[in-house]
Amino acid sequence: MPLRYKVIETSDVSDESLERILNEWTARGWTLDAIQFAMREASKRPAMAFVTFTREEAGPAPPVTRSSDSSSTTGGGEGA
Repeated sequence: MPLRYKVIETSDVSDESLERILNEWTARGWTLDAIQFAMREASKRPAMAFVTFTREEAGPAPPVTRSSDSSSTTGGGEGA
């Protein structure tokens, strides 16, 4: 089964906010993968947090497309 990722970005890094995000998404069947904090230079408190979840999905994995492959045929632009 292919592994799917979900990333939640929040600028409210309080314990209540992070707890709400964790409880909401685990209740939906997602499993916590990681929490990454973005720090401010002038403060010890994080400016934002990225909460990453995963879950397995039924069915075949979608085809992989690589931007480096398309850049050689489209001149480096987005989309084809």
